[in-house]
Amino acid sequence: MQRLTYAIGDVHGRSDLLSELIDFIRRDSADRGLQPRVVFLGDIVDRGPDSRGALDLVIESLDRWPGSIFLLGNHDRYFLDFLMGPSQIFQKWLAQGGSQTLISYGATEGENVLDLQRRIRSDYPRHLETLCQAPFIHVEDGYVFVHAGVDPSKPVHQQDERSCLLIRGPFLEYEGPLSHTIVHGHTPVEGCRPVMTGRRIAMDTEAYLTGVLSMCAFDPRSPEPSFFATSLEAGVGEVEAVFHKCRGTEQV
Repeated sequence: MQRLTYAIGDVHGRSDLLSELIDFIRRDSADRGLQPRVVFLGDIVDRGPDSRGALDLVIESLDRWPGSIFLLGNHDRYFLDFLMGPSQIFQKWLAQGGSQTLISYGATEGENVLDLQRRIRSDYPRHLETLCQAPFIHVEDGYVFVHAGVDPSKPVHQQDERSCLLIRGPFLEYEGPLSHTIVHGHTPVEGCRPVMTGRRIAMDTEAYLTGVLSMCAFDPRSPEPSFFATSLEAGVGEVEAVFHKCRGTEQV
């Protein structure tokens, strides 16, 4: 990794925690004397109380730090599908956190769905643009940044959006060789600490429930990443990742 890179796990509407991490990135990168960039691993919206504010912070970071990347998560995709027209899973999405997202955009009880779609698109064009332009995978040097993971039966350049946004078992249970280290979220880890398993780095600490939002820092001068977590009670601090051994995950 040639640049100081901070990868942030699933935010899920916790703009308060994301703001703490972004403030920390400003200070930490200045202390390191390097220009940072941020990779958001997706699921910025849904479940938590302020999806609109969280997406504002993502956009501000993309503007502030050139080279930063917002990767699409499955919940971001659900929101985008809603904004773009009739969604086949609209009711299911509402039950899985979409209702909190719409409330953060000022939705009121009884508001016509089509009117709500048009209003959000009109009032927040940059939000729609950012969602539309978000890639679902980023490959750099020996790393893959992605929301859920990759299909281990395919090369990284042949991954499809559905797998990158939704995969669990076939990726998490895979014990064969991986060509890259996969940095991902989507599947919550236990204990509110990032987990390293073979060539996988899992970053979803369920911020909307636990109050802990986690981040991985890749400094080009250091051979190993470092990990940080934030909560409103404890602020931001460095944490140790949990290491799980996994047979056969080194590339052959």
